[in-house]
Amino acid sequence: MEFYLHRIHYKNGTNGALYHKQQFLCFCIELPWRLNHRNVSCIPDGTYEMRPFFSLRFKHHLRLIDVPGRSGILLHPANNAQTELRGCIAPVSQLTGIGRGLGSRRALDKVLMRIEGLRETHEAITLTVISDFSGR
Repeated sequence: MEFYLHRIHYKNGTNGALYHKQQFLCFCIELPWRLNHRNVSCIPDGTYEMRPFFSLRFKHHLRLIDVPGRSGILLHPANNAQTELRGCIAPVSQLTGIGRGLGSRRALDKVLMRIEGLRETHEAITLTVISDFSGR
């Protein structure tokens, strides 16, 4: 199962749109591109495996595997990239500014519904991240 994140980088954050089978699912927010430095930068473009994960803090969410130079990168709920993210990706239902949005849990649940039932099939889940730097 393949997801695509098309994003635009700005000085203070990154906004994107998440697609599955060419269908728009939700927006995403991230930190700005800062040369892939841990805790202050969004991740580099590429294709990453995603696996379902559960934690007490975020409940059900997704973990990205083998992100170059990074560890612990998640797709988890957050509505403000600057105050709630440290390199992860947050789906949001509505964008309210650069790196800010609303309805993050609802947007994540929409993504998780798409992958429901894949545990039995063991089908790989991938996220391809594609950037446009024109927002700078």
